[in-house]
Amino acid sequence: MDLIINTIDYIEAHLSEKLNLDLVAQALHYSKYYLHRVFSQTVGMTIHDYVQRRQLTEAAKLLVFSDKSILDIALIAGYDSQQAFTTIFKALYKKSPLQYREEKDYYPLQLRFEFDYKFIQSCNKKELGSVREIKVATEDDVHSWMAFVRLVIDGFPHLQEAEHMEVVQAYIADRRAFIMIENGLIIGNMLISHATGSIDFLGVHPLYSKPEIMKSFIEMTDLSKYKKVYITTYREGDKADVGYRKALIQLGFTEAERLTEFGYPTQKMILYKEWEELK
Repeated sequence: MDLIINTIDYIEAHLSEKLNLDLVAQALHYSKYYLHRVFSQTVGMTIHDYVQRRQLTEAAKLLVFSDKSILDIALIAGYDSQQAFTTIFKALYKKSPLQYREEKDYYPLQLRFEFDYKFIQSCNKKELGSVREIKVATEDDVHSWMAFVRLVIDGFPHLQEAEHMEVVQAYIADRRAFIMIENGLIIGNMLISHATGSIDFLGVHPLYSKPEIMKSFIEMTDLSKYKKVYITTYREGDKADVGYRKALIQLGFTEAERLTEFGYPTQKMILYKEWEELK
C-alpha cells in the first residue's frame, strides 16, 4: 500500500507533465515491471490508464470552468497536439472537447484514489481474516456513501454528485440502499429497484474483486428472489470501462438492448441464472 500511495502522490503532483511507466518507476526507484504488476493488480488499471483518465478529468474541468483554449488545455494534459488530445478525449467522454465545453456539463471520469491509514489497517486485517457484512443504509450513512462514490466514480459515466445524493436519500427511505462493510470500512454499495429487480447503482472498491463483491450483493439481498436481475453498464469496447462489464459477464449476465443514458451509450445486462447456481 505504501508503494501504491507513493505512486499516486507522484502522479498527482505531475499531472500537467507527460507521464509514462518508465518515468514514474525511475522517480520512485522501482523496476518498471514490478511497479506495473503491483499497481495493476492492486488498483485494477495500469499506470497508463490511471494517468490518462486523471489528466482527461482535469482537462474536462478546465474546458467547463476556464477560458483557456483547447490547445492550451491539451498541452496542460500532457498532449503534444490538439488533435491527439481530441481523439482520446472523444474516445472516453464520447464528445469532442469543443462539444463538451459548449454543453458545460462537467463530470469526472476519474477522481484521485485516496487511501487513508484506516484503509491500510483494514488491508492488513484482511490478510489475517476479515469480517464482512451487508447492511441497509440509513441517513447516517449518506456522508460515507458519497465519499465512497467518489472513489468508484469510474464505473458510472456522467454521474452528478448532487443528483446522486438526492437519489440515494430516496432509496434509503425505501430501504433499497445497501452497503457492504469489511473491518469497519465500505467496500461496496448498491441501490436496487424492488419493482423490477434491477440494480440501479453498484460500486466496488478498486482494491477488491468486482465479481466477488457483485456476487455477494446478489446472494445476500432481496435480489435473490428475482428470476431475472437487470443492470446497465458500458458497451463492449468502451475505453472508459475499467472492468465492470467484464465482471458482469463473468457472473453470467448476458447482453440485452443498447441504451443511451444522459447522452452516454450504455447497454442493459440480464442475469437469468437460478440463484442456487450462484452459491
